[in-house]
Amino acid sequence: MTERISEAELVVMEAIWSADTPLTAAEITQRIDAGRGWSDRTVKTMLGRLLAKGVLAHEEEGRRYLYRPLVERDRYVTRESRRLVDRLFGGRAAPMVAHLAQGDGLSEDDIAELEALLQELRK
Repeated sequence: MTERISEAELVVMEAIWSADTPLTAAEITQRIDAGRGWSDRTVKTMLGRLLAKGVLAHEEEGRRYLYRPLVERDRYVTRESRRLVDRLFGGRAAPMVAHLAQGDGLSEDDIAELEALLQELRK
């Protein structure tokens, strides 16, 4: 996957990733927050874009298409996280964490999780 997934396309991907089986466009629309006000047509537009980007595949089942991801969510998150750290923090995670901490972006739970992660990494 060379092209990036837009924020709107990511909403569709999250709906697909959350399923254990391939979904129809109507099923994907149902999984998306109704507050977005997206119609089946909007979702189908996003699906077409995602197919063109090579992150989805579809198969025909009668008169409908079933969509499934070609990219695993974990792989996508890893790639996008690396891209963010590389672009904004010179490839280093520590400045990113420091930036979050200085901006009140870390809760006590976040700090505890980071401490546990660091302890695990040192083993």
